[in-house]
Amino acid sequence: MEVVGEAADGQEAFTLVQETNPDVILMDVEMPKLDGIQASRMILERYPKTHILMLSVHNEDERVISAIRSGAEGYILKDADHKEFVKIIRSTFTGESIASPFLANLTPRILLKLRDPSKMDAEIENKIEERSSLTAREKEILAMLLKGKSNKEISDLMFVSTETVKTHLQNIYRKLGVKSRMEVLAQFLKEKE
Repeated sequence: MEVVGEAADGQEAFTLVQETNPDVILMDVEMPKLDGIQASRMILERYPKTHILMLSVHNEDERVISAIRSGAEGYILKDADHKEFVKIIRSTFTGESIASPFLANLTPRILLKLRDPSKMDAEIENKIEERSSLTAREKEILAMLLKGKSNKEISDLMFVSTETVKTHLQNIYRKLGVKSRMEVLAQFLKEKE
């Protein structure tokens, strides 16, 4: 394993990738000029075979979902120890699945659906419709959540405040018996039995 470069911001990372063509990139979510999510999208547009692992101190569902939707193959928490980092990097390079307490673990099917909202099939839409305990508005918000929309994006699309979206989400979580976006994703996007 060889480190071929380091970048201070997303723009520099994009330029460096063009010069070095790395196999695996460890990308910080929060960077100046161009954040890691935008930089990842730009890099993968030009270099689709590059493996990107997103790094962050934050473990909020929205950040994980945004990182995966940008094309990252994994999301590592920065408190991972050295051995775990190396193990995750090697597994990502070889295409192996890995379980780690420092990695936001999502199945390949969930990753695919998060990366490509067009993969949201009729089965998931039917699962949403089957939830008779949800109001029509809650079903609409749930569909947007499953397509990876953030609270802000949902509020903009529905012309309501983010507080209203949060209230609807809390009601959805309570009715579905879950506590977070990731649990909703797991419930609706899980592997077929």
